[in-house]
Amino acid sequence: MEDNIRCIPMIVRFKLDACGIKLKLAHWSKFTAQERKQLSDQACVTPEEIHAYHLFLQQLIAKRTGHEASLLEIDKDPAWADGDNILPDLQQQARQIGSEISLGQWRSLYLLQRFALLKLCRPGHENRNFPIAMKEFGLI
Repeated sequence: MEDNIRCIPMIVRFKLDACGIKLKLAHWSKFTAQERKQLSDQACVTPEEIHAYHLFLQQLIAKRTGHEASLLEIDKDPAWADGDNILPDLQQQARQIGSEISLGQWRSLYLLQRFALLKLCRPGHENRNFPIAMKEFGLI
């Protein structure tokens, strides 16, 4: 992780959603490069790993900012985990760049790729990285 990173990487955002913590960019910027790397690399899949990640991040936020972590509700049925349905917002964003995502393509993506596409197509997001992600994931 770079020392001057301007955004929270998608892998960390994915884990934040899994463990139910909202991380502000201002807080992320106070972490050391080693701490950012640990947050990117630390396992966060099993219930035990998710719990450990949650506790580590809570402690890190308190240590670096003097504030408690803001909690998020954990989505038990996230859209990115559904291999049978593509959200209309995602298809609309794809059409805006002259593309479309087939169900077969959607199913072939890793969960993190689906997560990233859904985050990048949300209303209110500037979406400049959406075409880059589509290309990177072999969709255009």
